[in-house]
This record gives sequence, C-alpha cells and structure tokens, in this order.
Amino acid sequence: MTHRFLQVDAFSVRPFEGNACAVILDADDLADETMQLIAREMNLSETAFVVSTDRADIGARYFTPAEEIPMAGHPTVATLHALVEEGHVDLATDAGASRSVTLELPAGVIPVELTRTPTSVRVAMSQLAPEFSDVHDPAVVGPAFGLEPSDFHPDVPIQTVSTGTPQLMMAVRGHEELRRARLDPERYVSLRRDAGFFSPHLFAVRGATDRGDTFARHFGTPPDTPEDPFTGSATGGMAAFLWRYGLIDRPRFIAEQGHWMGRPGSAIVEVVGPPGAIETVRVAGEAVTVLRGELVA
Repeated sequence: MTHRFLQVDAFSVRPFEGNACAVILDADDLADETMQLIAREMNLSETAFVVSTDRADIGARYFTPAEEIPMAGHPTVATLHALVEEGHVDLATDAGASRSVTLELPAGVIPVELTRTPTSVRVAMSQLAPEFSDVHDPAVVGPAFGLEPSDFHPDVPIQTVSTGTPQLMMAVRGHEELRRARLDPERYVSLRRDAGFFSPHLFAVRGATDRGDTFARHFGTPPDTPEDPFTGSATGGMAAFLWRYGLIDRPRFIAEQGHWMGRPGSAIVEVVGPPGAIETVRVAGEAVTVLRGELVA
C-alpha cells in the first residue's frame, strides 16, 4: 500500500519552528495497529490520519508514538492546513476568505474555522466545553517535575482539565520555576497511572516574548517525545483554567511555547463564556509544509 503524506510545522509560518506533524491522507485502509506503527516510525509528537466520516465534513485520528489521543490541537492545525493545500478542502485564495468545516475526532465533533492569510491559512478549532476534575497535592505532583510546592502559583490548584483530552494543569510562579522543571520519568509514570491524566502542562502568566501573554512547557516519556514544542489541546485546557481562576483579565490572549527548544510557536486563544460557565475555547494557529512524500507500508 502507498499513502501520500505531508509533514507540517503547526503554530508557526516559518519552517522548522512550531510543532511538526505528519498528515497521512486517505487512511481508511490502515488498521489501528498499522497507524500506531507509522506514528512510531514518524517519531513526532503526533501523526494524523485522515479518515472518512458520516458525522462531519472531515474525520481524523491522532497517534503519538505510544498511543492514540482523543483530541489534539497541533495535528488539527496541520491536518486542515494540509487538506487545504492539497485541494481536499476548498478555500478561496483571496486573503481574508473564510469557511467553516466540522471535524470528527474520537473525542467528538468540533467546528473549525479556516481563514486565508497573506502567508498561510489560519485554523481555529473550537474545543469541547472544559471539564474540571481532580485536584492534586503539590507535594505529590512536584517531585515528578523536580519542583517544590512553593514553586507553584499559590492562588490556584493543580488540577486535571479536559477540553477533549484530560491534562494536568500546573501554574508555576514564573519563568525561573518553569526553566528548572525536569521530568523524573519513574515518578511521572507512577503519577500519571494513579492520577489518570494524559499529559502534563506547566505554564507561567508571562510570554516568552513581548508579544505573548503565557509561556508553557509540556512533557512526555519515551517512546513519546520528551518535550512537546507546542500543544494546542493543552493550551485550550490552560486557557479555561486561567479564565476560571482569574489569572487572566481578558478572554483573548497569545499563548507561546517551544522557544527554549529552538522551535518557537504561538496561538491566538479565546475563551467563550463567563468563568463559571465556559462554553468553548478557540485555539487558532497557522502552519507551513516542510515535506511531501509517499508512505510505503
């Protein structure tokens, strides 16, 4: 079998920045096990597989090198960018042209707004309404990341939040604490197993640049990538967390990630609804294709 694919850097318009994602087109004939093997072969944070659906305009599934993820942001940006570029989704070439599509993921069907920019296509995904679940003890969580309870923001909890994928939200005091964070794999694996979240998101309410409002780091363990350059789903959960607990004073902001890895990325983020009744979080970003090829499997 052969499948056309693109490798796309999401949340940046410059090649080799943002977060890379392989997008496998016309993947209906691939078994789950084969998708997982391909994702491991690609060895990126996620690999996207475009599949048919009778519930939405587009269907997709996302795999890390280790497992399938129910919803993710940078593969969504990469997938829609690739489908527009390859002509599978029509979008006028005039700057400012826009259209809405629906995307079915294992987590559910979400709306996506596409807007033509002078350099690319802005993909704005509306994530699921946030679910705020377990609150965690900083003294238990901190050692998995080389941090002390005093390193975390004193006014908010450490909590699992999901806008489609449950992730551990950890607000730290500032960039010094964020830079000191180091994953202890053994402690982390035990924590993840007991706490039931998919991945951890550490963040500070100050951008990496003057343009940004937040800066984050996102960790994983092998065979997944040790650190994710930009994480769209966790950015959505982070935004809901920030708005709910009053760490931001306006619902629209710029999220930054990946700068310390040499892969800077940014997203335009908007929380919809009051802090106590958030309806959705919109996460928008652009992308650039760096590779086109044919997968032989």
